[in-house]
Amino acid sequence: MKIEEVQSTTKTQRIATHSHIKGLGLAEDGTAEQVASGLVGQEKAREACGVTVDLIKSKKMAGRALLMAGAPGTGKTALALAVAQELGTKVPFCPMVGSEVYSSEVKKTEILMENCRRAIGIRIKETKEVYEGEVTELTPEERPDPTGGYGKKVTAVVIGLKTTKGTKTLKLAPQIYESLQKEKVTVGDVIYIEANSGAARRVGRSDSFATEFDLEADEYVPVPKGDVHKKKEVVQDVTLHDLDQANAKPQGGQDLQSLMGSFLKPRKTEITEKLRLEINKVVNRYIDQGIAELIPGVLFIDEVHMLDIECFTYLNRALESTLSPIIIFATNRGICTIRGTDIVAPHGIPVDLLDRLVIIRTMPYSVDEIIQVVNIRAQTEALTLEEDALVLLGEIGANTSLRYVVQLLTPASILAKTNGREAIMREDIEEIDSLFFDAKSSAKLLAEQADKYIS
Repeated sequence: MKIEEVQSTTKTQRIATHSHIKGLGLAEDGTAEQVASGLVGQEKAREACGVTVDLIKSKKMAGRALLMAGAPGTGKTALALAVAQELGTKVPFCPMVGSEVYSSEVKKTEILMENCRRAIGIRIKETKEVYEGEVTELTPEERPDPTGGYGKKVTAVVIGLKTTKGTKTLKLAPQIYESLQKEKVTVGDVIYIEANSGAARRVGRSDSFATEFDLEADEYVPVPKGDVHKKKEVVQDVTLHDLDQANAKPQGGQDLQSLMGSFLKPRKTEITEKLRLEINKVVNRYIDQGIAELIPGVLFIDEVHMLDIECFTYLNRALESTLSPIIIFATNRGICTIRGTDIVAPHGIPVDLLDRLVIIRTMPYSVDEIIQVVNIRAQTEALTLEEDALVLLGEIGANTSLRYVVQLLTPASILAKTNGREAIMREDIEEIDSLFFDAKSSAKLLAEQADKYIS
């Protein structure tokens, strides 16, 4: 058997469209820097998002909504993802697309409610009594089986635990002995037993047993500090949707009918309003007692014009409820009809919902900004671009779109490598641009040759 060092694969993961976004790129005073954290330009929009982030962190934004409106390719999704980066991992961020609500299995409003509850976090603080230490003794107390036979029945287990401060001998119930056996606990292991539930967990082997071998199958941990019996504060982050899911699955019996029922159940079931109200009551009680803390997160709905009138009416109600997340909408539509009606409205959103929104505009990029974005993308994708190639990409981007020029980068790098070069030159960009059509030139060609196409 041969053991070799394996090279890390963390850096070779796929680069996505917004991999270069690291934050909003704001200065200490909240003003936007021209190029920072992967974002270029859009200073007004970024500063507005910075104010929103501060509101979310201070928990003064719950039940409000924000709309990012702008032409395609002006960085609406990038700004929303930058907001998520600024908020950090502790604040829930739930992204979805407007067309996700159309499912044959579940109601549209149910999917919206599910995502709303995914975007509301709860931090539960619990104080648990635990026994932890290195096992010095593990003796089961046995007596003959009362039902007869040759076997013996475990009535209790005596366990000795040692920490840096002292030792303690405990007499435990036979059920705990079974869980210790499942964890394969032996003398010299460091274990952790919860006093309330009796749950036992093996942490690892005590480092006082660490041998001189270079390779070991066991993980060695230090002997716990303090007393054997101690109180520990456990902080758990969950979302309301996690609580809904945990309580929605009925614990069926062991009879044939229950088993068959669990097999025949549809893949996705709706969580009832009654169950949600019960969970809300429990959550509110925990908040009042100071056990839990509510963390309103962000629900990001991209392509919001894809929602219909039912969804918009439902969102009006969702924004008014006591447990509501911050909702960020994004759309690239102008004046268009609201889906499911003949009413024409700005951005395809009903006026009563638009009244509740604060709107952030994203502006088209200038040639210089396009060049800077392309440069950042080239660095992210580890590509080398010559100066004149960058200038040409900026010119093409001004006539076509930012998305189109960003997509030209990878084919151009393949062409450069085929020609035996590492750096992408101007002629590579020219050749690739002649091979592919952008949306505008393709539409123009269609208009010119309309008689040759089926329409």
